[in-house]
Amino acid sequence: FCCITFDDEYVVRDIKIIEGVRGLFVAMPSRRVTARCTQCSNKNHLRARFCNECGIALKNRGGRNQGPSPSRLFVDIAHPINQHMRQLVHDSIMRAFHQEVERSDHRFEDDPSSDLDRQATPNDDRCHDRTLEADN
Repeated sequence: FCCITFDDEYVVRDIKIIEGVRGLFVAMPSRRVTARCTQCSNKNHLRARFCNECGIALKNRGGRNQGPSPSRLFVDIAHPINQHMRQLVHDSIMRAFHQEVERSDHRFEDDPSSDLDRQATPNDDRCHDRTLEADN
């Protein structure tokens, strides 16, 4: 996970760097899409057949051909709205990522017993905000 700060005024947390088929890419924070039960208003996954709270059968759900595709079960909650900004964010995050990898390699060489196996989380002190300033 990483965080990014825009002009010291706006922060986006929970950005992931994921290794895909074509290499590393930046995945913006996302959330699972849900729908509310008509009886108790509990949030349920879109493909749920029964409400997790009251147990009522949910209408028009759970079928194999119903509902959104698996890739649409999650939606981005923050993302760039044009290609220029997407590239600016991507390049900034990847540059910081590679710098951190290089720094970690040097730290490991200096102290092989360092705690590199522990994974950083967004609230961890190792999740450093990176400032991104767009050209105006």
